[in-house]
Amino acid sequence: MSDTPDQQPAPEAVNDAAAPEARPDPTPEEHIAALEAKVAELESALLYARAETANAVRRGREEADKARLFAVQKFAADVVEAAENLRRGLESLPPAAEDEPELLAKLRGGFEGVERFMLGRLEANGIQRKPAQGEKFDPELHQAMSEAPAPDGVEPGTVLQAWSSAWTLNGRLLKPAMVVVAAKA
Repeated sequence: MSDTPDQQPAPEAVNDAAAPEARPDPTPEEHIAALEAKVAELESALLYARAETANAVRRGREEADKARLFAVQKFAADVVEAAENLRRGLESLPPAAEDEPELLAKLRGGFEGVERFMLGRLEANGIQRKPAQGEKFDPELHQAMSEAPAPDGVEPGTVLQAWSSAWTLNGRLLKPAMVVVAAKA
């Protein structure tokens, strides 16, 4: 056996370890108050979780709506460019005259009909043309390509010439108008 005597803990330590800290049992009122506090805490957490869920659902719907509205943005920009080219082609035709060849009159009428139909379809799908000529310069819709002296009676900052129109898709700028602006004196 060992040369050292068996060590036994002091009697006070045994009593401390064996008897847990004695707490009196809560009264029924204290127990009810504690449970009510826990219920209030859980109700608050539930309301917070519901609000967070509702916000997440709302944000998800908004993002999905925006994605639907603007998913065709690149395609719309390409179609708008085709509409601009059609307009340029019509403007390159000589002015209508009574003695013009019948073929030219029919071509002009056909192209104008195509343009009306195309613009109608674009508008029906949320794409709008915003003419700029004579309008006040708006940096949200217009891109100034140059400035020119303001003619008499024209206020500085007015669009003198529009090389192209502004186009919007469901209210969002798709393509700015390329414009010449009246310079300040």
